[in-house]
Amino acid sequence: MRIKVGETVAILAGKDRYFIDENGQRKVKTGKVLKIFNEKQRIIVEGVNMKTKHHPPSKDQEKGSITKQEGSIHISNVALIDPKTQTPTKIGIRFKKGKKIRYAKKSNNQLDDIV
Repeated sequence: MRIKVGETVAILAGKDRYFIDENGQRKVKTGKVLKIFNEKQRIIVEGVNMKTKHHPPSKDQEKGSITKQEGSIHISNVALIDPKTQTPTKIGIRFKKGKKIRYAKKSNNQLDDIV
């Protein structure tokens, strides 16, 4: 996959696509990638697609509890945030010194360092 854990992505589709800021403007929601599932082509993004999980009482917990956790979203519904321009961008791949190097297509900015 072209997106890596720890990178900031913008949500392009789904119920969490926008949020309303203090001026009443719609803004694209962004978040940090927490986990990637390569075989399913899905990712978990921090604070996006929150699911409610109900935990029943057990021997350890006298009471049950309700927690919120992030659900996965498809990789096609996110775009990487370009570090240079802070806008969503597509990712391209170039070969330099026999290695794949990712770059942002909007700004032509290199995303990976050549090792």
